[in-house]
Amino acid sequence: MDAFALITITVLAIFLGFEVVSKVSSTLHTPLMSEANAIHGIILLGAIVVAGQADEPVTLTLSIVAVLLATMNVVGGFVVTDRMLVMFSGGRRQKATADKRADAPADKRADAAAEEVAK
Repeated sequence: MDAFALITITVLAIFLGFEVVSKVSSTLHTPLMSEANAIHGIILLGAIVVAGQADEPVTLTLSIVAVLLATMNVVGGFVVTDRMLVMFSGGRRQKATADKRADAPADKRADAAAEEVAK
């Protein structure tokens, strides 16, 4: 394929992806994020395979950068998904955390409170 066809396909994919994701209701965003995390995990594995088979320094450098970016993307996706689950749970997870803190010794309660503040 020539460069024009590749650019055209990329631009159309961007518009199609934007339209599909913008039409998703808010209750389906968490499962959608989980699926995206699974896809990014596969991308991470592909980047690791490429890094393992790289012969040239440029290929190795680019594949290591791809591994780092894919790792950040997967971790960030799980953090966002976790925050969304807390938001949709209506405080049930926060109440469970508070109950665990109440049963813990005083020094553990202080540590748990500091962790909650850090979040």
